[in-house]
Amino acid sequence: MILKNNLLLEAARGGPVNRPPVWLMRQAGRVLPEYRAVRKKVKNFRELVTTPELAAEVTIQPVDILGVDAAIIFSDILVIPEAMGLPYEMIEEKGPVFRKTVRGEEDIEKLEIAAGDNLRYVTDAIRIVKKELNGRVPLIGFAGAPWTILAYMVEGHGSKTFSEARKFLYTCPDSAHRLLGKIAKSTVNYLKSQVDAGADILQLFDSWAGILSPAQYASFAFPYLRDIGKEMKLYSPSTPLTVFAKGAFFSVKDFGQTDYDVIGLDWNMDIGGSRVLAGKNKTLQGNMDPALLYADYETIRKETRKMLEAFGKERYIANLGHGLYPDTDKDKVKFFVDVIKGEV
Repeated sequence: MILKNNLLLEAARGGPVNRPPVWLMRQAGRVLPEYRAVRKKVKNFRELVTTPELAAEVTIQPVDILGVDAAIIFSDILVIPEAMGLPYEMIEEKGPVFRKTVRGEEDIEKLEIAAGDNLRYVTDAIRIVKKELNGRVPLIGFAGAPWTILAYMVEGHGSKTFSEARKFLYTCPDSAHRLLGKIAKSTVNYLKSQVDAGADILQLFDSWAGILSPAQYASFAFPYLRDIGKEMKLYSPSTPLTVFAKGAFFSVKDFGQTDYDVIGLDWNMDIGGSRVLAGKNKTLQGNMDPALLYADYETIRKETRKMLEAFGKERYIANLGHGLYPDTDKDKVKFFVDVIKGEV
């Protein structure tokens, strides 16, 4: 299917664009009243994720309401551990909780390598979205990076430090690598199934990259992401790949040497310096502080234009430096998008 709006894919591949494309991490979520209305139809978050028709509906909402240049499939990075045999619950105001966690070899041995069929509800949602969008904008598929997934599987819940997970890397390094290997294989299978279902571009989220030291990241995180990128490029050379390693400013140069087409930056990363480190053949994505959207409209306009000037038009995808905060005013989110599109 020929896309009517191909800006995101062109920018990811380094092609000419008349303006930067824009989409937002967590654009399908609580910032939209329309999402909250759908959320009320189900008893919990997991039911929403695993009901393809509803997941498709909230995936498309930001395209209609905010005018973004891409949809991102509504799901969660923790569907992978669940598909491997470690289920989670999403508790309101608390976040994800694993009743059982990984503590050693015996637990790792019990985990399966997930296949695409284990996550059919996601690929079914992708197929519905592609049909409903009818080529209006591209669809982004995604998965969590192996280190971030391991962090939740060992810690059992969200954390500011993930000290249990980091302890696991120091005290059980061989076991950690075995677990990371299983997660990586599961992730590749999952991403391949998303491409087969119609995803136009893929993003890997390493949400907890920045809590590791550079040495630990180089050992327990980067190699698995590098290899996932390599395998996905062999599988689908035309599908652009994005990596977003939040807080890992030290990894930008390394990612510049991988098969990823796009490197996401968080709001603490210097734009000019990152451009030099990433190299001229990589597209950058980001990196506005999500808290800017609490400001008045004129401040949002001024700071957004400053960001656009710093990145330039070429090899750039406009986004936030992390996900939208749930209490952000929807109208200010749309204003941010409209500034990038040159409409206000």
